[in-house]
Amino acid sequence: MEPDRETVIVDRGSGSGVGMLVGIVLIVALLAIGYLVFFNNDGSTGGTVDVDVPAVSVDVVPDGQ
Repeated sequence: MEPDRETVIVDRGSGSGVGMLVGIVLIVALLAIGYLVFFNNDGSTGGTVDVDVPAVSVDVVPDGQ
């Protein structure tokens, strides 16, 4: 006697377009963020900040040794 078998067919061809679109959007977003972070040197913001630091004076007293 032959056992009963069930054939399951899974069609995955329709979802590949959506995954490809999401991948392209992610790549474009990452490229845009990378450009803004690394190549946005328009000169308006320099890399140095001038901060006025008060001078510190310490009186040194020799202890006689």
